[in-house]
Amino acid sequence: MKLYHGSNMRVTAPDLSFSKPFKDFGQGFYLSADEQQAKEQALSKVNQMKVGVPVVNEFLFDESLMTSDELKVKVFCGYSVEWAEFVLMNRDRNIAQPSHDYDVVYGPIADDGVNYQLRRYWGGVITLPGLIEELKYAKGITFQYFFGTERALKTLKVL
Repeated sequence: MKLYHGSNMRVTAPDLSFSKPFKDFGQGFYLSADEQQAKEQALSKVNQMKVGVPVVNEFLFDESLMTSDELKVKVFCGYSVEWAEFVLMNRDRNIAQPSHDYDVVYGPIADDGVNYQLRRYWGGVITLPGLIEELKYAKGITFQYFFGTERALKTLKVL
């Protein structure tokens, strides 16, 4: 399967040291099977960083690895309490990172206002079911792939 990574530069060798911690699924390399989503992410990255040009990087990934014993994989088929708790764990700056040992995680993207909503949840303003509703991506459910280990990154072939 072809996966896409939107950035402000060409990525020929994904490097976890460039990844930011405390993201939805942790510090890792994020991709999408949706090219349009990657284009939007590339534009967002350029606007955020104020440097570079939008680039959609393409990778080939053998999706049979998602169900093999070669990688430790976690799949969230949709928004759920388990998904929200996983995002909470990865975004919690009081929890040592990495907070899990999955090579690959697949699941929904949280809405861009995730930090604000998490603060509301941790402050007791909204419940866990309320948090799940608030984190649903405004443009509809969209999925992401997280590659969080060197073993996982080695399965990606740059196109």
